[in-house]
Amino acid sequence: MSSATHQPVDSSAQWGHLPEAVREEIDVFETNLRRFQSGQMAEKVFTEFRLRHGTYGQRQDRVQMQRIKIPMGMMTAEQMTRLADVAEEYAVGVLHVTTRQDIQCHFIDINDSPNMFRRLADVGITTKEACGNTVRNVTCCPNAGVCRDEPFDVTMHAWAMAYFLLRHPDAQNFGRKFKIAFSGCEDNACGLARLHDLGAVAVLRDGVEGFQVWVGGGLGALPYQAKLYRDFVPAQEMLPLAQAIARVFGRDGEKANRAKARMKFLIEKVGFDEFKKRVEEERAKLPFDPAWEAQLDKARAALSDQPLKNPSELKVSENADPGLLRWLDSNVTPQKQNGYSMVEVFLPLGDISSDQMRALADLCREHVKDTVRLTVSQNIMVRWVPNGDLPAVYEALKALKLAELGASRLKDVTACPGTDSCKLGISSSRGLAAVLHEKFSNGMSDLAERKDLKIKISGCFNSCGQHHIADLGFFGSVQRKGQYAAPVFQVVLGGTTDGNAKTYGLAVGKVPAKRVPEAIRRLTEVYDREKEGVETFSEFVERVGRAHLKDALADLAELPTFEADPDFYNDNRQSWEYKKSVGVGECAGEVVDQAEFLLNDADRLNFEATVALESGRSAEASEKALEAQHKAADALLFTRGLWISDNYDRVGEFKKHFYETGVFWKPFAENYFRSAAETNGHDLEVARKRVEEATLFIEAAQDVYSQAGS
Repeated sequence: MSSATHQPVDSSAQWGHLPEAVREEIDVFETNLRRFQSGQMAEKVFTEFRLRHGTYGQRQDRVQMQRIKIPMGMMTAEQMTRLADVAEEYAVGVLHVTTRQDIQCHFIDINDSPNMFRRLADVGITTKEACGNTVRNVTCCPNAGVCRDEPFDVTMHAWAMAYFLLRHPDAQNFGRKFKIAFSGCEDNACGLARLHDLGAVAVLRDGVEGFQVWVGGGLGALPYQAKLYRDFVPAQEMLPLAQAIARVFGRDGEKANRAKARMKFLIEKVGFDEFKKRVEEERAKLPFDPAWEAQLDKARAALSDQPLKNPSELKVSENADPGLLRWLDSNVTPQKQNGYSMVEVFLPLGDISSDQMRALADLCREHVKDTVRLTVSQNIMVRWVPNGDLPAVYEALKALKLAELGASRLKDVTACPGTDSCKLGISSSRGLAAVLHEKFSNGMSDLAERKDLKIKISGCFNSCGQHHIADLGFFGSVQRKGQYAAPVFQVVLGGTTDGNAKTYGLAVGKVPAKRVPEAIRRLTEVYDREKEGVETFSEFVERVGRAHLKDALADLAELPTFEADPDFYNDNRQSWEYKKSVGVGECAGEVVDQAEFLLNDADRLNFEATVALESGRSAEASEKALEAQHKAADALLFTRGLWISDNYDRVGEFKKHFYETGVFWKPFAENYFRSAAETNGHDLEVARKRVEEATLFIEAAQDVYSQAGS
């Protein structure tokens, strides 16, 4: 299809109130979607492009999962309502809370994505950089600001980090994702700072706010413990430090081999001391950026986590509903502010329907205003509830079927999507989690409310369900017996979320998917019988050894033949015959060099110049043509180690690296230099020449770039 058949995207009529940069960003997504569908954009480039907008492939054909970035998990009632609406209109009416405090919606037609983005942007929500080789959602302890143990509220610093790095040019050329987390205290599990590429734990030193900084953590198939970068970094130094780390990771990190492209592998390759040296050198080179202070100022102005009502006392009568009393014990935590409590809304499987989310937003408007946060355990935390309102909140939640007991208890199982939708899934993690949820209500109810154990499940070895940091972790695998394959789960024991995930578990062997509930029962019995004093499960595992626990599961590990029990060859909650079918995952996307994105932008801008020319807008056509050439020049300069954020002399540097060296064809370069120096407007004839010159310049840049990689 000819590009001339495409009309330019113009969203200004309906969405003109959106910030221009946001509106243009979504328009570009829509344009590139059309270009890809008509064969004008390479699939690998479009794949990474859409991933950077949170649009992720599913196991099922012709539908997408949309990840929606919720920095720090903070939502307003207005945003909750809009999320409910878009999930109902564009997806299947279910919102899934992730372990990164994101929201995901499944089974979306990608052609609906641009308008979904616009409706989300209308209430201040973005999907930008929710997936792909970018800085992912910055997570934060959901109790920050109201926790009794924290030295100070880290929310402002997490907010500043999230918005400083969003769209930052120094964060666009990673070989893999870059994850950041903030924790308010060292011992509790809320922030999980030590399993991140960059983890920050609040520290107060001589009255000065700062952070203990960890780097190079990560789970995945090969989990790495983070290393302590510095035991105290002043709070105002966090943004420049993160920028320096991003530049080192972008410059020196692996690009060709995705399996070795996380920051943890870079640190392993060059050594921790050398990594620190490179970061410090990069930090020293960074000129002062006013944004370092401005983002903190914006955070102070933007954050309004204040109560709607005055504090009040909880009054419970002698004839109170026993369910209320159990709920108060299970799902409610007092805040450090007297008269207020946090209510954790337990979401089995991390799912909430559009109707429930909409009604929960109304409940928040009545009792707490805009003080809601998603949790890394896939629940919703409603903060600043006056204690006197707790009975009314309970009744409202009960009517919505959102008052289930067990938040942050054993029955509160973390699970990734698994084979329900993920291309990498091997076994059904959500199916197993659903079976366990049912068992904890019928047959294993005596275990459901335990506070001392956590279960986390992943559909494959990649640990999206965080099985490495669970007391009882499971990840999907497969086992063949004769001609038949059966879903099984590898059992991982001894991890912990305590101390910001200070200890990772290790595998002890496989059990059939159908026997996981029995394995959990067996392991808890062994623990209760043999533990010493107040020994935690991870301490118990280290003391007795994993061989002992493997022996305890030996009889459960045996897989019966298909003829003996065919049910073992069907996955949990899946009625069809089990088949191991693993596609190509998109979590990292294709590693696409920043130069490829810039060259793609050059093509797009030059096409927009052509459209302007055809409409008689000569000045706009010339401006777009020059902007397109600038993008192509930036692409080549990037291959010479220059970053856009360095604010270099583009024309001067291009002359030095490509014109004077003879690498670039001189006539095309000279046309570019002339266009860059012109200040007068153009008539249609001159504008046409400029558009044609831009086309030739971009083609030449593409040629130089392709030869550089050959």
